[in-house]
Amino acid sequence: MTRKPDTPPMRSSRPSRPARRSRSSGPAGGGRAAASGGGLWLFGTHAVGAALANPQRVCERLLVTEAEHPAVQEAMQAGGLRVTPELVQRVRLDDMLGPDAVHQGVALLVRPLPSLALDEALERPGPVLVLDQVTDPRNVGAILRSAAAFGAACLVVQDRNAPEETAVLAKAASGALETVPIVREVNLSRAIEQLQKAGCWTVGLDAGGGLLDGAAFENRRVALVLGAEGRGLRRLTRESCDEIAGLYMPGEMESLNVSVAAAVGLYELARRGRLSA
Repeated sequence: MTRKPDTPPMRSSRPSRPARRSRSSGPAGGGRAAASGGGLWLFGTHAVGAALANPQRVCERLLVTEAEHPAVQEAMQAGGLRVTPELVQRVRLDDMLGPDAVHQGVALLVRPLPSLALDEALERPGPVLVLDQVTDPRNVGAILRSAAAFGAACLVVQDRNAPEETAVLAKAASGALETVPIVREVNLSRAIEQLQKAGCWTVGLDAGGGLLDGAAFENRRVALVLGAEGRGLRRLTRESCDEIAGLYMPGEMESLNVSVAAAVGLYELARRGRLSA
C-alpha cells in the first residue's frame, strides 16, 4: 500500500489472515486444488492458455468443457499442445475447483514453476518490483499482471510471507505468472542490498518522501519496493531503500491498494520512456 507523500501515515491494524484451507479444498480461497505429488490445478482461459504456451511449465492433464475451447485453440496456434485435452462436464470442474472458481470451462494440472535466483532474474531487462510481506494472492496476481504490462524483469518476495503459486494467484495474473518470474528470498533486506550492488536504485513507495518522478531516474534501473496491505513498509525494509517516494494523488483518498500502487508506480517510470535495460 502507498500513501500520499508528506502526509502523516494513517494507522490501521493489520488485517487478519483468512483461515487456512486444506490442500484438498478448492482453490477459490487461495489454496491448491487436490492433486497428487505436489501438482496444482490452474483454471481460467488466460491462465491456462499462458501455461500451455510456457515451455518451462510441466503440464499433466487438461480438462475442458468444449472441444474447441479458446485456451486450446490459442495453444494450437502457438505451436501445439503438450497434453491431450479431456472433455468433461462443467459440473465436474465445479465440484473439483469449488463453487467460487471462475474456471471458464477449463482446468490444467501443472507442476510448480522452477525457482529462479535473483541474479538470473536480473539478466532480464526492465524495472524490478519488491513486495514486503504482501500476502493476498489476488493482489500478488494483479501486481504480476501490471509487471508484465510494463516490462518488469521480476517480482521479489519474502518466501515465508508471500503466497504460494496457486490457481487464484494465476487467475488474477491473467497469464503473467508464466512470463514474469517470482524470486523468493529468505531475507528481504539482503535482497535489496543485492539489487543495489547489481546497479538498481531502490525506491520505497510510502509516505515521508518526495513525489515519484519517472524523469528523475534517467539512466538508472529502478526497483520499486511496496509494503504489505494495511501497514506498509516495515522499518528495516524502509531504511534499506535508497529513497522513499509517494505517488501524486490530488484527490481525497489518502492511500491506494498495493496492486494499484504498483501499477501507478510502474506507469510513472515508463511514461517518459526512461526505463533502462
